[in-house]
Amino acid sequence: MGTLIAPSLLAADFGNLERDCKMVNASEADWFHIDVMDGVFVPNISFGMPVLKSIASHAEKPLDVHLMIVEPERYIDTFADLGSDILTIHYEASIHLHRTLQSIKEKGMKAGVALNPHTSVELLEPIINEIDLVCLMSVNPGFGGQRFIEATYQKVRKLKTIIENADAATLIEIDGGVTDQNANQLISCGADVLVAGSYVFSSNDPKVTLSGLKNLS
Repeated sequence: MGTLIAPSLLAADFGNLERDCKMVNASEADWFHIDVMDGVFVPNISFGMPVLKSIASHAEKPLDVHLMIVEPERYIDTFADLGSDILTIHYEASIHLHRTLQSIKEKGMKAGVALNPHTSVELLEPIINEIDLVCLMSVNPGFGGQRFIEATYQKVRKLKTIIENADAATLIEIDGGVTDQNANQLISCGADVLVAGSYVFSSNDPKVTLSGLKNLS
């Protein structure tokens, strides 16, 4: 399996969301990455349920939904009903992580866990076989366009070792500051999925930019 590319719609043109969804459909991207923020867990507010419903009506590729919210377990049924294919919750926001992952899978979704930059990957070792995807935040969550945190490379290598030692099938996703300048190194460290927002949607031709990322791998 080649590296998966998931453009983040947080950086799309909200006034032309249907247009940007169709661009992603026609591109070499693999998933739609959708950040849901509540203004509590992170200092920003993004998509709500009606917007996600609209995106789902246009998307022809899997919806990779990243919940940056408190008490994510309260909304599992809602996001399943909205068409989420992958539902990622934050380690830092989930008190009963194992139970919540089970609930996500029971709804037919893949279960992901996101880690903030300061959170150690070793914390996931006891349950790595229960996790379909680990989203490593390579910027501080809440806002797009931030500078990539260089310590991410070492976290990817450590996480890859944990996954291999457990003979797990967990994917490693990188979210934040991904460009053509760091994508190859991330892939060589063990990344399976690259999320790119501002780099894609601020480019002159997002479709070409997505093709460039896809073909780096």
